[in-house]
Amino acid sequence: MNPTLFQISVAIVMVAVSVALLVWILKYMAAASERRMTRMLKRAGLAPELATHGDTEAIIEEIRRRCRKCASEALCERWLAGEEKGNNSFCPNVRAFDILRGPTKSTV
Repeated sequence: MNPTLFQISVAIVMVAVSVALLVWILKYMAAASERRMTRMLKRAGLAPELATHGDTEAIIEEIRRRCRKCASEALCERWLAGEEKGNNSFCPNVRAFDILRGPTKSTV
């Protein structure tokens, strides 16, 4: 095996490993976001099963998209764990939760 072929092989393996790690990280982040979203739904007084109902699927998909792009992940985790006081006004989905909950119940 000449050095050039060896270097190409090593480069291919490194690229494959990098792609695999990137896919794993993205899946991990999506799963963590999904867990936070489910916990936030429960804490907001909503049933997580809303995500599978036909009339709310589009709304939940938008909530899911906002949750995945949220810059307040650490604050959210602390708030959900009860380590942060106050309401969830930091959440980009707080208005959507209020709408889903309806006019009769108060904000978290």
